Amino acid sequence: MRKRRLGKSNLEVSAMGLGCMGLSFGYGPAVDKQQGISLIRAAVERGVTFFDTAEVYGPFTNEELVGEALAPFRKDVVIATKFGFHIENGKQAGLDSRPEHIKQVAEASLKRLKTDVIDLFYQHRVDDKVPIEDVAGAVKGLIQHGKVKHFGLSEAGAQTIRRAHKVQPVTALQSEYSLWWREPEKEIIPTLEELGIGFVPFSPLGKGFLTGAISKDTQFDKNDFRNIVPRFSQENRDANQALVDLIGEFAKQKKATPAQVALAWLLAKKPWIAPIPGTTKLHRLEENIGAVHVLLSPDDLRQLEMTAAKIPVRGARYPEHLQKLVGR
Repeated sequence: MRKRRLGKSNLEVSAMGLGCMGLSFGYGPAVDKQQGISLIRAAVERGVTFFDTAEVYGPFTNEELVGEALAPFRKDVVIATKFGFHIENGKQAGLDSRPEHIKQVAEASLKRLKTDVIDLFYQHRVDDKVPIEDVAGAVKGLIQHGKVKHFGLSEAGAQTIRRAHKVQPVTALQSEYSLWWREPEKEIIPTLEELGIGFVPFSPLGKGFLTGAISKDTQFDKNDFRNIVPRFSQENRDANQALVDLIGEFAKQKKATPAQVALAWLLAKKPWIAPIPGTTKLHRLEENIGAVHVLLSPDDLRQLEMTAAKIPVRGARYPEHLQKLVGR
């Protein structure tokens, strides 16, 4: 597995990480604990060193799963987790990035992750009620006390990134980015490049859509988040199939799968981008890891992007109440 450095930091991660959320939360029922541990350890065996979780996934159960699975390999892996939500009665209940809350979350996450330091600690969503300087200052304190190594932001806007970076250098931004959602190219990626910050795209396969395994007739589990995403309405899925078909045609030329082309496209965009596709299945994990061997030339990128740009994507990527929390 190739390694990548996140921006100008000294944080080195596998070119392909593993987003662990779906093992516990978001896409239907949680997997059996042993199955989750096996999948995470299979990723380690195949060279993945970058694992992503958050206290709110579950809540709490995903961090516990990741902590247990990675305990035998702790010194060889990078664990990223997140703070920033208020959790009440086992449910996400608004934002909370007050400095005292950040410190409490760090202590609790360290226990669940069975570790004495968090490699990368992201603010999960920007909290309008707390100045970003206070958030960055709180994480800076945790870094000085040896509880955290690196500071990250998630779905933050360019001005917020700049303000935070002045207080405590931001190692990575985690936001959605894929052939299905290219918004970060306008302002975010140039800002990251200028400041020397790494980019960790989540949903790099469009929440599964770019794999080609989801059609307009696919029925999601009643607890699956995609049921409330406008882009995944039956009608929009039907319209958006054209993009998947295009990627599929391109994949045939490359003797790869659509998922591998979508991931290889991200890897080819910048050397400081490290995507974190999630999966619950071993064969999908192996397919995703295989994307590091699919090399796209500048001509390939141009051809893929020019053709994809002609296909308008239908439907918002979030329902309105969640859309308000991104890009602040």
